[in-house]
Amino acid sequence: MKTPLYTLVALFLSLSAISQTSNKKEDREAIKNMCGCFEVAFNFAETFNYSTDSLYKPSKTKMVKGLEWAQLVTDTDDKIQIQHLLQVGNPAEPMVMKHWRQDWLFENTDLYSYNAENEWKFKEFPSPEVTGQWTQKVFQVDDSPRYEGSGSWVHVDGKSYWENTTPAPLARREYTTRSDYNLLMRGNRHEITDYGWVHDQDNTKIIRETGKEDIVLAKEKGYNTYVKVEDSKCAAASQWWKDNDKKWALVRAKWDEVYGRNKDLVLEEKVDNKPLYKFLFEEESYEKEAEIDEVIESFVKK
Repeated sequence: MKTPLYTLVALFLSLSAISQTSNKKEDREAIKNMCGCFEVAFNFAETFNYSTDSLYKPSKTKMVKGLEWAQLVTDTDDKIQIQHLLQVGNPAEPMVMKHWRQDWLFENTDLYSYNAENEWKFKEFPSPEVTGQWTQKVFQVDDSPRYEGSGSWVHVDGKSYWENTTPAPLARREYTTRSDYNLLMRGNRHEITDYGWVHDQDNTKIIRETGKEDIVLAKEKGYNTYVKVEDSKCAAASQWWKDNDKKWALVRAKWDEVYGRNKDLVLEEKVDNKPLYKFLFEEESYEKEAEIDEVIESFVKK
């Protein structure tokens, strides 16, 4: 007796749903493995340059170490939000600095793509193009945008990793010292390891001008390792977040409202000769919702 076609189709869809649910569970576990206390090592080296300028000087190799606390902020079925905090200085009296933030969204269709000169282009993707994918959205220390990209987590041969290539602003280590390029095409790979995780990068430094083809200036390798240690080592950073999370929830809420306008976004670099993070990091100011909303809005070009 032949099995009816509709039965075979139903069975296939059922198996697909089970597989997707299983993969999503593994994806979420991999992402959440990036939370906790880590000894970090940030390593960057310019590998190749393509400049026609005989006096061109590559960026110096950079190696920095420290402690980083990755705080789980939001954990829902389709969204995981992790705030990173650097803990530096004397272990007896450490200094805590708010660092980058990463949001992971499942099957997200809305992206802000960086286009140089402090401009992000709003893009929408059809749902079939992001089936099973996670978008990683990375934010600056003041929760303004950095870069976003989507891809699938891969779990094979005992490895769990996610990869994506997307345009981004220059990193702080670069834009404070260089102005000969204005866009970094970031090749990101996040891999979970037995000791923690690795952020492996293959980056391209690009000169972008309106109406012209992009010019590749140089290539860069980044290799950042996160070695898991006891959470107690990051106690100061953990406490800092408990003391300040309400303020930064207000900041995120305002930015969510800005992003929710679903249109291209252009930001001022400075207002009253100050970048946004300096306003928000002032301890005696910008603690109330109205104050936070006003200062963030002042950086959004109309």
